[in-house]
Amino acid sequence: MSLLSGKCGVIVGVANKRSLAWAIAQAAAAQGARLLLTYQGERLGENVRELAATLPEPPVLAQCDVTVDADIAALVETAERELGGVDFLVHGVAFAPREALAAPFVETSREAFRIALDVSAYSLIALANAVAPSMERRGGGSVVSLTYLGSERVFPNYNVMGVAKAALEASVRYLASDLGPRHIRVNAISAGPVKTLAAAGISGFSAILQIYRDRAPLRRNIEAAEVADAALFLLGDAGRAVTGETLMVDAGFHIMGM
Repeated sequence: MSLLSGKCGVIVGVANKRSLAWAIAQAAAAQGARLLLTYQGERLGENVRELAATLPEPPVLAQCDVTVDADIAALVETAERELGGVDFLVHGVAFAPREALAAPFVETSREAFRIALDVSAYSLIALANAVAPSMERRGGGSVVSLTYLGSERVFPNYNVMGVAKAALEASVRYLASDLGPRHIRVNAISAGPVKTLAAAGISGFSAILQIYRDRAPLRRNIEAAEVADAALFLLGDAGRAVTGETLMVDAGFHIMGM
């Protein structure tokens, strides 16, 4: 039997074919899940529609700006109407204004901080709260978010995004505590660096990739498919006793002191 056969999931954060959220969508679809993919704006919507057409079963598509509560409410209504409910949620959205990544962290503006925390961290809370009633009605569910080691350590030019990811990981733990009695698990995957649209906004990203290749125990970078495989574990029944965790998928880089 397929790992996610009979499951219905919402995946937020697909931007293009390099998105980790897209790798997870492909893996989930291959394992029998019915999907709803979101997009923000027509420019990204075009990409998502093209990608969606390549999946074995066409997913439902919905526009959603995670900073707008009405969009999140409409997203859940669409999932209920088109899929019959939600068994899992993948939260793969993050954003900080470019100037907040280019300038020293100490110069982060109040507005850039607000935007980064709203999009990258609070959106998980808002989405989890919105889908929880549907998950509970279906006997429980799983929420998986995407984070990075910059939440714990300083990486050049990651700046306010590192602070946002720290808030995201704390939110995962608090949400796991709140939603556990409703049989809803909440976890995060801390992926090693992958060339995504978000990574393109970080100056010196190629140097970070090389450092991982040189120092990670496996002496290589990770692939998006490896993040997707970890997500399948957390989304499916194999991970049924795992919640509140940040699973490291980084070729072991995080264990190294030098």
